[in-house]
Parts: sequence; structure tokens; C-alpha cells
Amino acid sequence: MPKVGMEPVRRNALLDATIAEIGASGTLDVTVSQIARRAGVSSGLAHHYLGGKEDMFIAAMRHILTLYSIEIRKSLAGAAGSRQRLEAIVHTSFAQIHFQPEMISAWLNFYVMAQRLPAAQRLLHVYRRRLRSNLIHALRPMTDRPDRVADTLAALIDGLYLRQALNDTSVPAKEATARIMAAADDLINSKGARS
Repeated sequence: MPKVGMEPVRRNALLDATIAEIGASGTLDVTVSQIARRAGVSSGLAHHYLGGKEDMFIAAMRHILTLYSIEIRKSLAGAAGSRQRLEAIVHTSFAQIHFQPEMISAWLNFYVMAQRLPAAQRLLHVYRRRLRSNLIHALRPMTDRPDRVADTLAALIDGLYLRQALNDTSVPAKEATARIMAAADDLINSKGARS
């Protein structure tokens, strides 16, 4: 008989194990057995809780995006005013947790997976839409074209993250934030800024 209340514990262990296994291999060339072993459960339970390997990876990315969303909400809760909201979003995007090797591997593989798997494409679309929406909300009081500025800033966030992840160069969150905020100021002040 299964232990009552163990499902959330086992699911979280499987999500963490999926991220760790992908981080250890650097690719999606991991098996459900490897993930289950790392999580301390049987392969059958792993399949029962999360499905096949691709399902496990999608669930792990959903977990990563949930953690990211929680961090964003915490940062925004302490922000007073539009500029601080914008800075909180940017700064949180470069928090150290996102640069742990297993997180980098998960994100890089996620981008590749999104090219061929509809579930990954949808999840990537949700991430991009949420980031854009948060940026637009912060930018709306500062510019007459918040959508265009948000699109550019989102591209800068993703691009700088990828450059750091691929080149293994660590730019502190404070510096990455400063670079993007300087770009935001240039975009806002170039035309269409509100006084």
C-alpha cells in the first residue's frame, strides 16, 4: 500500500533528479532509470508520477519556471515604482541559481527541445509571454512604446544569459542588471518617453 502524502515528495525528488541528471550529462541522453535511481524510486514509480522521459523533462522545466516566477514575485513585492519593478525583473533573471551547471544544461536543452516538441514550444511561449507581460507592466508609465522596449529587453535578457551560459563567463547579477538597465534608459529616452 502506498504511503499517504508521499506523492508530492516523490514528484519533487523526481523533478530535482531530472534536472540533476541532465546537468550531469549535459544532454537529454539520460534514461528514466537513471533519473529514478537518483530520486530513490523505482522506474515504474517515475513513469507513474511523471510519464516518459520527455514528460519528465517538461515537468522539470515547468518546475524551474515556477521557481523563477516565485523569485520574480518576491522581487516585485519589494519594488516601489516602475523603475524598481523593471530592475527587479532584470536582476532576478540573473540570480545565481540560474547559473548553476544543472540549470544551464536544463535551459539549453529546453531551447533545443522546443524546436521539435509542441509541449516544450508551448512552455517556452508561456515563459516568453510572462516575461514580456511583466516588462510591459513596469515600462508602461515610462514610455509610449512599452511593447517594443519590452521585446528588446527580453531579447537582451535571454541573449546575455545565453552568452554567459555558453561562454562560462560569469557576469555578476548586478553588472548584468546595470547593462540592461542602461539599454532600457537608452531605449526609453530615445523617443516616446513620458515625463
